[in-house]
Amino acid sequence: MKITILQGAFLPVPPVLGGGAEKMWYALSKEFAGRGHEVVYVSRSYPGTPKEERLDGVLHKRVPGYNSPSMGLYLKWLDLLYTIRAKSVIPGDSDIIVTNTFWAPILLPIALRRKCMVDVARMPKGQMRLYSHSRLRGNSTPVAKAIQSELPSKQHRRILMIPNPLPFVSPLQVEFASKQPILLYTGRVHPEKGIGLLINSFKMLNTDWKLQIIGSAEVRAGGAGVQYLHSLKKLAEGHDVEFVGAVNDIEKLNKYYSTASIFVYPSLAEKGETFGLAPLEAMAWGCVPIVSNLSCFHDFIINETNGLIFNHRSDNSAALLAKAIEQLQNDGSLRLKLAESALGVQESHSTSYIAQQFLDEFDKILAENKN
Repeated sequence: MKITILQGAFLPVPPVLGGGAEKMWYALSKEFAGRGHEVVYVSRSYPGTPKEERLDGVLHKRVPGYNSPSMGLYLKWLDLLYTIRAKSVIPGDSDIIVTNTFWAPILLPIALRRKCMVDVARMPKGQMRLYSHSRLRGNSTPVAKAIQSELPSKQHRRILMIPNPLPFVSPLQVEFASKQPILLYTGRVHPEKGIGLLINSFKMLNTDWKLQIIGSAEVRAGGAGVQYLHSLKKLAEGHDVEFVGAVNDIEKLNKYYSTASIFVYPSLAEKGETFGLAPLEAMAWGCVPIVSNLSCFHDFIINETNGLIFNHRSDNSAALLAKAIEQLQNDGSLRLKLAESALGVQESHSTSYIAQQFLDEFDKILAENKN
C-alpha cells in the first residue's frame, strides 16, 4: 500500500532536534518500507536536509515550517500555513495518510480524509468532533478515553489505541554488570516535568550516586528557557548533579540508558503527559523506572513489578520520591529483578510489533473505503 506520513510544522525529520512523535514515525516509516510498502514522509524543511531525498526506502519531501512558538493560537496559525504548503505535495493516490497536524484532517479532500488516521498524542481539547471522517488513534488508554468523551457513542468505532513503539532496535542483551550508580532523567527541561521535585528528592539522599539530567531548556524544543535552567542549577548546587543538555542522537542517548541504573521521570503534567516515551526507552535498556502516578504510565509500568510509582500529588511527594530512589539504591536484588522485568517492553513495544498493529488497522481502513 502507499502510506503517506504528514508530520507537524515544528520539528524536522530525521529527528535531529528530538521529538517523540518524530522519532516514532521515523522508525515506523522505515519498518513499513522494509516490508515492501511505498512510504512518503512529509515534514518541515531544516538546514542541511534537501527538499526531497530517499532514506532507507522512504521518500522524504520537505516544506518550510517553523520553530515552535510559545502562544497556542499563533501555533495553530503557523500549523495552518504549514499544512496548506504540505497539502500540495501529498500524493493524491495515497492509500493511507497518517498525520499529527491540527488542520490536515479538515483541509484534505474528502476522499483522502476517509483514508486518514489522526495521530492523537496529546489530550484533545474539543477538536475531535472536527475530524468526522478519519480514524482517531490514541497513544495511551487515557488519551483514547478522552477522545471518546468528545464524541457520541456511535462514533467510538473510529477510535483505537495503539501505543508508541520504541524508536530503536532493542539490544540483544543488557550488561547489568556494567551499570553505574547513576540516576537518569531525559526529557524536556520544564517545570511540568517535575525536575525541581527530582532535585529536591536527590538532595534528601545520603548517597554517592550521581544524577544526570538530559534535555533541552530551549523554548523552541519545548523547554522553559534559560532562566529556568539556571534556577535548577542553583537548586542543585553542592550536589552531584550533571546537566548534560540535549542529546538527540539515539545512539548517544542509548549509551546513557545503558550506563544508568535508575531512571526517574516525576512528571507533574496531569493533562499534558499522554504516554511517556522516555521511561519506555530506559526500560528497554534495563534501567528501572520510577514515575509519578499519572494514568498514562499504567499502560506499561506495574508498580513493584517492572518499576516503581510514587504519589506525586502528596504533600510530601519529594520525600516519597526520595524513599523510592533509596529503596532501589540499597536493594540490588530488587533493582535487578525489576530491571529484568522491565526488559519485557523490548517485545511488547518493538517497532516491528507496533508496526503490524498499524498495518492491520490500515487494512481495515482500505477495506471500508472499498465498500
